Formats: sequence, C-alpha cells, structure tokens
Amino acid sequence: MKNEFLYKNWFQLNVRWSIAFVLIMTMSVSAIAQKTLTLSQAINSAFANRKNIQAGKSDKVIRQLQTDALYRKYWPQVSAEYTYLYNPILQTSILPIGVFNPAYPADATKSIQFGTKWSQTAGITLNQPLIDVSITRQIRESKLQERIAAASQAQTEYELAYTVAQVYMDISLQESKIKSAVADTNRTWASYQLLQNKFDQKRLLKSELNKGRINHNNALQLYRNAIAQFIEDKVYLLFLIGEKDIEHSDITIDTGFLKNENLTIVNIQPVLTLSNIPELQQLQLNADMAALQTKTEKAKYLPTLSLKGYLGANQYTNNLDPIAANTWFGLSYVGIDLKYPLLFGEDKKRKIQQLQIQSVQYFSQKEDRAAQYYKDALTAKIKMERTLSELKMQEENIALSTESVAIYQARVSEGQESASTLNIEEADLQKLDAVYQSNKRQYWLYFLDYLKATGKLEILWKQ
Repeated sequence: MKNEFLYKNWFQLNVRWSIAFVLIMTMSVSAIAQKTLTLSQAINSAFANRKNIQAGKSDKVIRQLQTDALYRKYWPQVSAEYTYLYNPILQTSILPIGVFNPAYPADATKSIQFGTKWSQTAGITLNQPLIDVSITRQIRESKLQERIAAASQAQTEYELAYTVAQVYMDISLQESKIKSAVADTNRTWASYQLLQNKFDQKRLLKSELNKGRINHNNALQLYRNAIAQFIEDKVYLLFLIGEKDIEHSDITIDTGFLKNENLTIVNIQPVLTLSNIPELQQLQLNADMAALQTKTEKAKYLPTLSLKGYLGANQYTNNLDPIAANTWFGLSYVGIDLKYPLLFGEDKKRKIQQLQIQSVQYFSQKEDRAAQYYKDALTAKIKMERTLSELKMQEENIALSTESVAIYQARVSEGQESASTLNIEEADLQKLDAVYQSNKRQYWLYFLDYLKATGKLEILWKQ
C-alpha cells in the first residue's frame, strides 16, 4: 500500500508537469517554427506593425503635404473669367450738358442711359504676390507642426518601446522563475516523501504530514502560476509585435540580454537630453508654436504687395448676337497692388496676449516635466542600487537555506530532526524565493524606468 500510494502521487505529479509542458508547446506548431527574437527586433517589429504607429506616420505625411501646399501661395494666381449679362433696365446718369455746350445754361443737366441690353466680358486675371509676410509665417508654422507631429509620433513609439521591453524582460524572468519553481517542487516532493514514510511507519503525526503536503502544493501552484504567466506574457508580446496568427506562432527570446553587463548602468549619473525625451521636446515645440503664432497674428496687419494684370475684352449690343462685328472692345492693365490693413473686426491685442500666455504655459509645463524626469531618474537609480544589494543578500540566503533544507531532509530521514522543523524551513525557503523573484523583476523595471527618465530608452532598439 505504501509503494502504491507513493507511486500514485508521483505519477500525478508527472502528469501535471506534462500538461504544463504541453501548454507551452501549443504556442507553436513545432520546435522548428520557433525563432529567437532579440529585444531590438521585438521593438522594431512593434514599430513596423502596430496600427497606431502607422497612423502617426500618416499624420506626419499629411503635415508635410500641407507645408508643400503653402508654398503654392507664392505662385502666380491666374483665373479666366467670362460673363454674359442681360440688362433689362439700363443705368441712368445725369450729365452736366451746360459744361459741354455753351448754348445751354451752365448748370443745365440731362439724364442719359448708359450701356446696352446685352453685354459680355471675357478675360484673364493675373495676381503675383511679391511681399506677404503672413505666407512666410504660415509656412514656418506648418514646418513646426511637422516637428510637433514627429515628436508626438516619437512619444508614442517611446511608450510602446517601454511596454515591449517590459514584457520581453518579464518573459526572460518567467523562464528563470520556472526553473526555480521546478527545483522547489522537486525539493518539496522529496521532503513530502520523507514525511510520508515516517507517517506510514507510525512515527509522524498526520498534522505534520499535512504541512509537508501544503508546502508541496504551494510549490506546485507557484510552478503552475509561473507557466501560466509565461504563456500570457508570450501572447502579449506576439500581439505587441503585430503577429497575425498568435495561436500558431511562437518565439524564443535572447535570455542573454538580462546578463549583459553593459546594461547595468547604476554608476552612470542621470543626464537629461531634451532631444531624446519626446514629451519634453513636444512641450518645447508647442511653446515655440504659440510664440510663432503671435508673430503670425502681428503679420496680418503688415502691408502686402502684389503684381496684378488683366487681359480681356467686352462686348455691348442691343440684340443677342455674341459675335456681332465691331461690338468687341479690348481691355487690359498691369499694376502694383499695395494693401495696408487697418481694421479686421478682431481684437488683435487680446488674441496676441492669449498666445503669449499659452507660450509661457507650455514652457512652464516643460520645466516641470523636466524636473519630474530628473527626479524619476534619481529615484530609479537609488532603487536599483538598493535592490541590487538586496538581490545579492537574498541569493546568499537562498543558497544557505537550500543547504539547510537538504541537511534537515537527511536528519529527518535518519530520525535526528523533527518534521515540523523541516516544514518550517521549506515554507521559509519558498518565501525567500518568492521575494527574490519579485525583487529581480523590480530591478529590471527600475532599469527601464531609469532609461526612460534619462532619455536613453532608444538604446534598446538601436543596438
């Protein structure tokens, strides 16, 4: 009965492990279908495939097209005009006929109708802008809008890269956690076997056996949780990189990434670079835009100079005859058109004040966010140093605790130690390992936070 009971439990354990293994393998059609994906490749794949990134790129193209269109305002403006009019009532004017004919009194006048019943006009008008400061300002605004769109796109990519890196690191840490969970499960199973033998020999209380089983169940559940989280992280990463057939796709990651000593930058002092932090650059550009719009608003009230010309002809007839001979009269002119706006029906002063205040607001926000980034960088650096120290201590404690559990297992087997002590040691070791795995993840999250806050996150995809 004893052997049958042990065999049954051992068989159940192996079945559970097999199920977990199958769950991992279902992520791919075959082992050959798996491909190693570096972090840089993962981030660049996300950039290439995420729809919101593509939409941002389209916005940049739209802004560029708008800028190109503004240059056309300097081109000659040519229009062809044609009108055909019927005048049922002709215009009547009063002429001082006394001025033209001495036979009439000096103040004599006469009403005379001008024009004909039918008239038509055809011609071409040319307007060539020579000086118009408002067009120059509009072009500068549009170019600045291009840079703002680019900064917005960079910010979206910045956040996406941070998310991809976080998931990528989680997968690597989950692989390490699974290996640790397997070792824990094997150890707790061995301890449980020892206690089961003692119980079968009537040398152990059932309560102590139950504690041993609880320790083993806890270890087994941690193993299952690690497997489930591992699969979940892989699915999320496949989604982020734009994999279309997630169910039949799989990847392996470059586990050497977390071991790269070049990424441990604890001793590097935080240095903020405006051009490398898209959010700060965006706020600065928005402040510049408000300042430029102030100048554009002022430019509306500056004089404009353009060259104007017209070439055409008019026809006047009393009958409907568009091609009647000797009824067409040519008309043309070329001249300089100077305009000086006086009133626009707008409150110029208040609008300019509004734009100036907006510029100051954006600049203040940029300064505040820069200070926040610097604080985040310092905080992440401090947390990295503290966590790294804790990890070294925890690694030593886990090694010592693991050695102690092995000693207690041997002593319990020989009847030199109580099962209660072994159970307590097993539970303590599980807690130590759980805290260690959590701190390990936190360390790399702090590392990502540090890169993000110092504007160095791009090293993850530009290696």
